[in-house]
Amino acid sequence: MTGSAQWFARSIRWRLTLLYSALFVVAGALLLAFVYFLAAHSGSGARTVTSVQGPGISGSALGPAAPGTPAATISAVAEILHEGQLHDLLVEGAVALAVMALASLALGWLMAGRVLAPLRTMTAAARRISADNLHERLAVPGPDDELKAVADTFDDVLARLEGAFEAQRQFVANASHELRTPLTLQQTIVDVTLADPDARAPELRAALLRVRAAGQEQERLIEALLTLARSQRGLERREFVDLAAIVREHLPRSGPRVEARIEAAPVLGDPQLVERLVVNLTENAVRHNLPAGKEGWVSVWTGVDAAGRAGLRIENSGPVIPADRAEGLFQPFRRLGPERVHSRDGLGLGLSIVAAVVGAHGGRVLARTRPPGGLVVEVGLPRFPGAPPVAAIGPGVAAARRVH
Repeated sequence: MTGSAQWFARSIRWRLTLLYSALFVVAGALLLAFVYFLAAHSGSGARTVTSVQGPGISGSALGPAAPGTPAATISAVAEILHEGQLHDLLVEGAVALAVMALASLALGWLMAGRVLAPLRTMTAAARRISADNLHERLAVPGPDDELKAVADTFDDVLARLEGAFEAQRQFVANASHELRTPLTLQQTIVDVTLADPDARAPELRAALLRVRAAGQEQERLIEALLTLARSQRGLERREFVDLAAIVREHLPRSGPRVEARIEAAPVLGDPQLVERLVVNLTENAVRHNLPAGKEGWVSVWTGVDAAGRAGLRIENSGPVIPADRAEGLFQPFRRLGPERVHSRDGLGLGLSIVAAVVGAHGGRVLARTRPPGGLVVEVGLPRFPGAPPVAAIGPGVAAARRVH
């Protein structure tokens, strides 16, 4: 196939033109056949014979008839004339159809061009858009037809891509900063220790312990980043998970007072990711609580919520958090404190991992602040299908205890 032939085969404008012309030719041929059928069976020959049978009657298709002309002769002549008229009709109709077929090609080309003009505009605009100018949009004007729906859908995709790229850039910048901080600390400790020629074994041991602590912090951060990436990739397996048993196992054993009401909550999901979700929420509730010596508390509930999902709610006392900051806590490297560099209280990935795990399971997570101080986090996960009702599983294990 030559280059021009390949272009014709790939051009939707030519395909639409040929489609329009083919439809016109088929419709014209059917119309011509219908007219020919009506003309062939209209009975005009019989009317002609009848009109010439009377002596001296004129005005028939044969003109004035001579007296005494046999009726059979007149009928044969009329039939010949009728067939000639049908032949002329067929030839003239075929010629007219051929001419209109050529005209339909030109008209089809023009109409296909007008129909596809918005697509050409959209294609040119899409080619100009890259990772550096994702803020641009097609913004196709006109009525709300199928083409505008395609353009609006493409604009929505661009908006999501822009948000994803921006979040990725921010995440990479934050991760680089978080990983560089312990490395800088390690380098500083080593340099200071090496600069002291009189350093003794206790000082060297203390420096090594600090370097080890910084390395462990890096290890925890890398593990958290891997967990976050795994959660955002989606679930590789789904199976029965006893959310109540996981929560009961990971209730805080020290720190603030813990009030727990554990009821059956069967979940369909990944056991490791669900366990990480529970651990992150409980650790955050203990870490971001009132200082030691004050009456801090943590409230934990599991069960089935009103929507039929397996639910987990963790509420804790703590510092006052502005209400407009609750939603931002699910973003990576967002900490409650105003500092980001000097405050090493946590990695800043706990709630972002929770949000990623919940999203991978197709659930929902909400966070709201408490006016007296603290936070309430509610999680809803898909319930395990075929699980018996909560009443059939047995009464929930409710516990209210103080952990010192």
